[in-house]
Amino acid sequence: MSLTRRHIIAAAMANGAAANMSHPLHAEVLPEGGASTSLFQGRSATGAEPKMSTPAYFMPGFTLSDIQTSGARIRVAIGGKGPPLLLLHGHPQTHVTWSKITPKLTEHFTVVAADLRGYGDSEKPQGGDGHVNYSKRAMALDQVEVMKSLGFSRFAVVGHDRGARVVHRMALDHQDAVEKLVLLDIAPTATMYARTDKEFASRYFWWFFLIQPYDMPEKMIGFDPEYFLRKHIGGQIKTPGATTDEMFAEYLRCYMDPATRHAICEDYRAAATIDLIHDAADADKKINAPLFALWGAKGTVGHLYDVLETWREKAVNVSGHAMDCGHSPQEERPEETLSELLGFLLS
Repeated sequence: MSLTRRHIIAAAMANGAAANMSHPLHAEVLPEGGASTSLFQGRSATGAEPKMSTPAYFMPGFTLSDIQTSGARIRVAIGGKGPPLLLLHGHPQTHVTWSKITPKLTEHFTVVAADLRGYGDSEKPQGGDGHVNYSKRAMALDQVEVMKSLGFSRFAVVGHDRGARVVHRMALDHQDAVEKLVLLDIAPTATMYARTDKEFASRYFWWFFLIQPYDMPEKMIGFDPEYFLRKHIGGQIKTPGATTDEMFAEYLRCYMDPATRHAICEDYRAAATIDLIHDAADADKKINAPLFALWGAKGTVGHLYDVLETWREKAVNVSGHAMDCGHSPQEERPEETLSELLGFLLS
């Protein structure tokens, strides 16, 4: 990483932290030229196409925009031409996690890489009663409304980690919208909780740490966010160097915001409460869209679960396989991941 880039990231972190004290979407984005450019805000989910203004540093050829949904303003990077493809990241990443594979995806698709509500530069609403505002139902609705605002009523979607859990709920609640779905390195949330044992709790300790009542996890992580972030990513990634220094710096910029850390805790709290209620209510409902699962053979999901079996309990058309990596195929094995995605999505 060059000294100039270090200065840019440091400035972005400082500006973002200061802006987020008043509103999480007022941080400025620094395009490749280094000049500070404020974002235009998107129109409502039922209104006209949002304005595009700012280049995406990590995704050349993409533009950044904020799109207003009924529940939150969502940051998106948009690029390419062709059928619509929505990409949803996990924790603790942002839409930047897709940057290794988006150049080729844009040759085939109009790619929309979004920050989930609470993450990255998307809005961070309060959790609400019973953490309802971070239910996967609410987070999925955000993204469906984002796509509708861009003119896409039906689309393919790829989700990783938390984003894949949002996609799972999306495919149940919005079956007419989801053409195909790809889930990266997850088994169903309810299944993972139901089968919890000592090994799972040890490997995925944050599933039980982050759900503790406010503000214990927020305060503990706040003592050294960089340490927690680095240890978390380092424990999940099994390919050294897969998360580049620049990508880590971008994730850290967002993680330094206390509102982001609180939103992340609310996401996990929702998963252990209201999401399980929603899943129980839909226990007999199956996903109709073709579902393709990829997971890391070196990771916890691949080690503890028969991943295809868990998804065949939830969907009618399931395929997929393990990959030689840890938790983040799109960062660890980008060329192979790209090949698998294109093979499924273009078929």
